[in-house]
Amino acid sequence: MTMSFSHQTLGQRVHFGVGNLTTDVRTEAKRLGAQEILLIASRSAEPAADDLHATLRIAHRLDGARQHVPVEDVELACDAATQAGADLILCVGGGSAIGLGKAVALKTRAPIIAVPTTYAGSEATNVWGVTEAGAKTTGTDEAVLPRSVVYDAELVRDLPAALAGASGMNALAHCIDSFWAPGADPLNSLWAEEAIRALRRGLAQLAEGSIHSLEGSQQLQYGAYLAATAFASAGSGLHHKICHVLGGAFGLPHAQTHAVMLPHVLAFNLPSAPEAGERIAAALGAADSTDGRSGDPLAGLDRLRTQIDAPRALRDHGLKEADLQRAAQLTLDVVPDSNPRRMTLADATALIRAAWSGADPSASADSPHQS
Repeated sequence: MTMSFSHQTLGQRVHFGVGNLTTDVRTEAKRLGAQEILLIASRSAEPAADDLHATLRIAHRLDGARQHVPVEDVELACDAATQAGADLILCVGGGSAIGLGKAVALKTRAPIIAVPTTYAGSEATNVWGVTEAGAKTTGTDEAVLPRSVVYDAELVRDLPAALAGASGMNALAHCIDSFWAPGADPLNSLWAEEAIRALRRGLAQLAEGSIHSLEGSQQLQYGAYLAATAFASAGSGLHHKICHVLGGAFGLPHAQTHAVMLPHVLAFNLPSAPEAGERIAAALGAADSTDGRSGDPLAGLDRLRTQIDAPRALRDHGLKEADLQRAAQLTLDVVPDSNPRRMTLADATALIRAAWSGADPSASADSPHQS
């Protein structure tokens, strides 16, 4: 079989380790010639930020980054960066802190060092997003790709199990979207498969109660990084488009929304993407199943979701039944042309309602509106 595709690889330096936080961040700050650093931290990452604050030249510090990157927070952070003369943005935390740092970099063009404390994956992409008046605007720009990423397994080993599970499912969504996003290609699919395997291994340790396992934590970090690099090249597919509009319009929590939506989008696309389904099933370990659903990616995903008690219904995370029709229309408006299956308003309505109620995702694959 001949191949014809174009692949974009993003350049950044990545450090993996245990207890390597301050050493590697200092090394990268020196390499980038930083003199005045803007430190942005998630509230949960304040202890790590304190360690860095004590050893680096911090010109200004912002704590408590909020999810979905509200535009008013961006304006305040940009003002702080300008007043401090910041020539480096140091982000410590999950997707909220890194997302705010990206929005500042978009305007100031200052480089970013990212220190992730969840498995969100934002640190490995050139994608930015800002929410204003209930709408989330996203885009890509090389200036927002962190120049350096420092993964320290010590920073994630104490994540609450519920957050670790939801964040891991968010990373898994990056993998699955990479099979049918606008820039999907063989390299993205290869990385996505390896990422799924690593995430499955890490989440399995989480399910076994090994939440403090450094090995499991590193598997999740490794999987999250590979997943994000695949996603960064492939672009945003149907799953991420839906989650972005739901998060921006209704203020839903990021990781939990991804965890709930993932099986529904997978089920919807599977009838039109059998090869992707086979590869996803194999990476999830479903190809070796003996429960009568061998080779079924939905079965493999459902076993994993059950193991970690992943979120299952959007109504548990703030979406109201009265908003379902609007959510369906917003979903229909963002379906990528590359999606393997055409979506109608009836499809979107059924999918969003199923995700809202926590219904069996496999119903999405049986929609009468399939084409």
